[in-house]
Amino acid sequence: MKKSSFYSFFQRKKIPALAVFLLGIFLLFAILFCFLPSSNKKFEHFTSELFKQETVSSTLNLHYTLENPEKFGIPNAPVTFGSFSTDSTAYRAALENYLSFLETVEPDRLSRENQITYDILNSYFHTALDGADFLLYEEPLGPVTGLQSQLPVLLSEYQFHSKEDVETYLKLLTKLPEYYQSLSDFEKTKSEQGLFMSPDTASAVIEECLSFVSMGEENYLFSTFEERINELEDLSQKEKENYIEQNSQCVKTCVFPSYDSLSKTLETLKNTGVNKQGVCGYPDGKSYYEYVLKRDTGTSRSVEELKFLTQKQMVDDLNSMKTALTDNNTDIQNTNTSSSYTPLANTEPLNILNDLKTKSTSSFPDGPSVDIEVKYVPKTMEEYLSPAFYMVPAIDSSSKNTIYINRGQTIEGLELYTTLAHEGYPGHLYQTTYFVSTNPAPIRSLFSCGGYTEGWATYTEMISYYYAPISKQEATLMQKNKSLTLGLYALADIGIHYEGWDLGKTNAFFGSFGIADAATVQEIYDLIVSDPGNYLKYYIGYLEFLELKKDFISSRQDTFTNLDFHRQILDIGPAPFAILRKYMDL
Repeated sequence: MKKSSFYSFFQRKKIPALAVFLLGIFLLFAILFCFLPSSNKKFEHFTSELFKQETVSSTLNLHYTLENPEKFGIPNAPVTFGSFSTDSTAYRAALENYLSFLETVEPDRLSRENQITYDILNSYFHTALDGADFLLYEEPLGPVTGLQSQLPVLLSEYQFHSKEDVETYLKLLTKLPEYYQSLSDFEKTKSEQGLFMSPDTASAVIEECLSFVSMGEENYLFSTFEERINELEDLSQKEKENYIEQNSQCVKTCVFPSYDSLSKTLETLKNTGVNKQGVCGYPDGKSYYEYVLKRDTGTSRSVEELKFLTQKQMVDDLNSMKTALTDNNTDIQNTNTSSSYTPLANTEPLNILNDLKTKSTSSFPDGPSVDIEVKYVPKTMEEYLSPAFYMVPAIDSSSKNTIYINRGQTIEGLELYTTLAHEGYPGHLYQTTYFVSTNPAPIRSLFSCGGYTEGWATYTEMISYYYAPISKQEATLMQKNKSLTLGLYALADIGIHYEGWDLGKTNAFFGSFGIADAATVQEIYDLIVSDPGNYLKYYIGYLEFLELKKDFISSRQDTFTNLDFHRQILDIGPAPFAILRKYMDL
């Protein structure tokens, strides 16, 4: 199964917690608000200014959000990675100011689109306020989804559209030591407060940092830079060679030393991680976990309600498998989940994506025509990155899309087919480009919901089993088995982080479902410990869509169509599920 999707990282991690703006900025908003002529224009001015402030808080954030920032009123922005803050007082004050400002808005006088944006902002700020005291509980480092894994990929995909882009990129590399020093200081403060990561997680991050540095001249930050620089036609050969040399020096003198310094800091702190279990082992850890679930899944359900919903779905999945097997007179106990997948005539990823796009047209509204490039994870990073991930394009250049496949994870056959459905059609790529084509307010690109985005991708991945070249019975068995597996991970996530399961209890839990290999359970346990709530973005998001669908069918009965259901979800776009329900025609 997917341990992570780069989509989720990119949406959640690329944008730091809302910048703590000076009170003067807030007051300026308030003054301008009073003189603007209509409720919609006032609100749109506020969201426009907020969008500008947020995008310039990080150069990577800005570059990956906008290809042409000057067209959005952002002519010059500081070159920075941002920094890690532990000032919860200032953070809380900023959030309270934003909420106070929203209270001056009359939502009923806004357009439907602005009402949705208002509700999302209001929900986001209130949820963030719930987590204001948990800044030090956040962990930017970790296997697979950690900053140390994802940042090099973001750098390697940083596109050059002009000479200025190249110079900004090179200047940004010189800022990495400062940024990683901020990260090291953040980890030191976590250690002092007894909130440092477990020794096993620290060891895994240290190993990855050292492996990245040990690549030397073979590191992909050298080769990918040359590829990008050579595509710029406006540069002379001498200029290209000069930039290549500058990049080489920056990687050697700024990037590598930053990773080396970070690994040394973590080595010093490694054994200070007193909590070797889930986040419930920290003071008030259960409250933190409840906040994480609300933030990352977009659900308003309690942990106990989520457990019940998960268990109910698992029972439904088992019953569906039994029915499928009974119809074929097969004993479920003697059936494995291997598939007789018949490959397509051409199993190249782009051909599979085209097949998925064609087969999904009857159930999903037409999306925009886009270009797709499939790339492969550099061999040296295969061990540390997800099986596949989708790179979210800039909102003003959404026709250019990239999907990465990790060949080191041995994705092939049916797994490759359904993975490309998750990352491509009708999953992340389709949902992202469709929503951008509706011309939403730019601020919407900054406030996504992991439960919506990962839940949608998981929901469509499950549908793709029935598009694959296998029998309906096999599709049912394989899809329900995948759903069951996700359910197991979701329950384990809750068990470890909310109920305090240690490795022994986790082994017993998986053993009761026939998963008895100690090494496998250890790997699952370590991954869940290092990233609380991650698996619930996928599974709970998926279940929330199933619940929405049940209600949508009930409200329409004979007039229900998948096309109508999917169109309403896609038109509203990423949002907490309570907001989806509010604006869907249920």
